[in-house]
Amino acid sequence: MKFLKALGGFLLVAALLLGAGWLWASSKSANEMAATMDVPATGFPIPAPLSADEVADLGLSPETADSVALARAIERGTHLVQARYGCRDCHGENFAGGVMIDSPPMGRMYGPNLTGGAGSRIGAFTPEDWDRVVRHGVLPDGRRAVMPADEFKRMSDQELGDIVAYIQNLPAVDNTTPPVSLGPIGKVLIALGTFTFSATDRIDHEAQHVALPPEATVSVEFGRHLAATCVGCHRPNYSGGPIVGGDPSWVDARNITAHEDGLAGWTLEQFSTAMRDMKRPDGTDLIMPMTLIQPFAQQMTDVEIEAIWTFLQSLPPTPTGTN
Repeated sequence: MKFLKALGGFLLVAALLLGAGWLWASSKSANEMAATMDVPATGFPIPAPLSADEVADLGLSPETADSVALARAIERGTHLVQARYGCRDCHGENFAGGVMIDSPPMGRMYGPNLTGGAGSRIGAFTPEDWDRVVRHGVLPDGRRAVMPADEFKRMSDQELGDIVAYIQNLPAVDNTTPPVSLGPIGKVLIALGTFTFSATDRIDHEAQHVALPPEATVSVEFGRHLAATCVGCHRPNYSGGPIVGGDPSWVDARNITAHEDGLAGWTLEQFSTAMRDMKRPDGTDLIMPMTLIQPFAQQMTDVEIEAIWTFLQSLPPTPTGTN
């Protein structure tokens, strides 16, 4: 009898503690989701205009110059979303909205509709709004977006304008995506700080954006620019380790410095094969989430692949998971 009473008391205390913890996690996560921040915003032309020399060399009128500038921006933007930036992973193949997370324990997060159809979230967006959400991770109302803006913070004005021009040229699709909702695990992860918003601690909001990207050549500078999209999984120093905020089923990101834990001994050809064919030097297959990169890598030029490799080889060899 005493044992049953003790067990009952223990279960009651455990229930009270769990209830208190749940209330705390719910309140804390709700506050985090509602928190706002003010960040500087930069305007930029959409599309990037032709230079005076280009207009003169081509003998264009102002109206024709604007048309040519838009066509070039859309062409560049097409390559950017096909080969460099994973916009479709969250916003869907037609940019009308896509599933980021839809799991009752974790919650529900959808990439919003970016077309001009009903349910679009960008109908009134200004260039400053695009800058805030893409390169700072902050929505127009000041709330932090779940968008991994730390991967896009080095995007130049021209590149962002090119992507916007591409998006604005897409067919309008009617689709209203549901708002973000958190499941129990999602609430706990946010409350504990295990899941953090990129706008909070992974972006220098005072850093200036460059107007133009580096020249597309095999160089450390161009490779660094391209590899900025890798930091979400491989860490800012590219040493790999557990993927913060990633699916719990994902394996740790590989160290991609020249450390013995990473790509020491690899060749450019082996790196290119890994990127485009998802095959390691020993012939084994790469797995999720790296396989998400394959469609983009297959659209990259040889110069882009080699530039990334050149940059990674320039990094100091760093042990896996080192901050």
